[in-house]
Amino acid sequence: MKLHTLKPADGSVKNNKRRGRGQGSGGSTAGRGHKGAQSRSGHHTKFGFEGGQMPLVRRIPKFGFKNNNKIYFKAINLDALEELAQKIKSGAINIQVMLDNGIVGKNDRVKVLGRGELKAKVAVEAHAFSATATKAIENAGGSATTVK
Repeated sequence: MKLHTLKPADGSVKNNKRRGRGQGSGGSTAGRGHKGAQSRSGHHTKFGFEGGQMPLVRRIPKFGFKNNNKIYFKAINLDALEELAQKIKSGAINIQVMLDNGIVGKNDRVKVLGRGELKAKVAVEAHAFSATATKAIENAGGSATTVK
């Protein structure tokens, strides 16, 4: 076998029909049929158009509304903070520490909630605290600091 003798297998390569290049290319309509929007140049179907049938987006009922001013918090409970305090063996837990340990995402706003029990004395920084969480953190000898 030599490079100059290589060729594709029989039947594996075929030329596409060159539609719309005159009568010799196999018909005057270039595979578009006769008349109608789809036979014209520049034809474009609207996204979601279902041929005149009521589109799916209009058949499905709509309800409720989305409040663009609502602030969504990532909830972190005291039991998760207790585990984190045991893991890092530090007296301070801030948002960067939670981020480094994979508890929160980089764009999350953090709210500490009061489920579980906190035994470690830690200074916690978060965007918000529930009343029970603040009370539990201070009873354990730590501090709860709200950050912007």
